[in-house]
Amino acid sequence: MFKQLWLLWLLTLFTYANHVHWLGNYDKALQQAHTEHKPLLVLVVKKDSTLCNTILHTQFMNHSYIYTINEKFIAVMVTYEGRTSYPIEMYYTTVFPSLFFVDTQTEMFMKEPLYGEDINTTTLFDTLQNL
Repeated sequence: MFKQLWLLWLLTLFTYANHVHWLGNYDKALQQAHTEHKPLLVLVVKKDSTLCNTILHTQFMNHSYIYTINEKFIAVMVTYEGRTSYPIEMYYTTVFPSLFFVDTQTEMFMKEPLYGEDINTTTLFDTLQNL
């Protein structure tokens, strides 16, 4: 019985940790980041963008750095054309997707944003290692 519970727990852990846990509301994500004293990871996407969809599925699932993102950041995905507001002047971009690493205490970027195809396994891994 104990062995079965242990295997179930491991399966749940692996299933839970294989993708980024995105929030969809910027204000709630910011509030949670302040409460937990964590930086924000802001992904700005555009509706019906093939590149945005591709990067979401290839770079934010089933990679070793996903655990780091979920553990150390509050991740929020906002849609450029979305109804939910976010400070567009802070995250202004003409390239989609765009990924911002933000220190919520200083409201400054921790690193230069990543844009479009620069959001790849190598740059994500390197950026997360150097933060």
